[in-house]
Amino acid sequence: MATDKVKDPVCGMMVPPDQNAIIYQEMHFAFCSLQCKERFLANPHLYIGIPGKQAAPRQEGQKVVKRRHMHLEKALSLSEAQQVREQLLAMMGVHSVDVEGNELTITYDLVEATAQQIENALQQAGAQLGEGMGERLKRAFIHYLEETEVANLEAQSKSHGHGGHHHG
Repeated sequence: MATDKVKDPVCGMMVPPDQNAIIYQEMHFAFCSLQCKERFLANPHLYIGIPGKQAAPRQEGQKVVKRRHMHLEKALSLSEAQQVREQLLAMMGVHSVDVEGNELTITYDLVEATAQQIENALQQAGAQLGEGMGERLKRAFIHYLEETEVANLEAQSKSHGHGGHHHG
């Protein structure tokens, strides 16, 4: 029985029952990574629903794909762009990262990755780049979130899929 594995409720991976384990509402959960554990703890019912009453969005296979488009105060060099791209793509739930000049577009599944986790990854990548880049990337992301909140209020009535350029 020591080789039995349990399903990570966030990503669905099979993991050892003692890996990043927690007890939540008298239920045992294990996670493949700290990212999954943090994501679960932030919104547990997104993954477990209301046991016996309502299935969770994750249990129903729902994905909540978000696309974040940010303007940086200055363009990233090719090596900086590559480092930011690699840092973000290493995260579970991040589907694509496009950097073009001073434009940064991140597509991710909100069920698997939070804005806070992406902000932290941007800050880590930026810190490795030096020159205050971590703070600049974080600032661009925070400004983006504020602008998006307002835009999302009006986007409710617009049709899905409307938007800017795709591959350039």
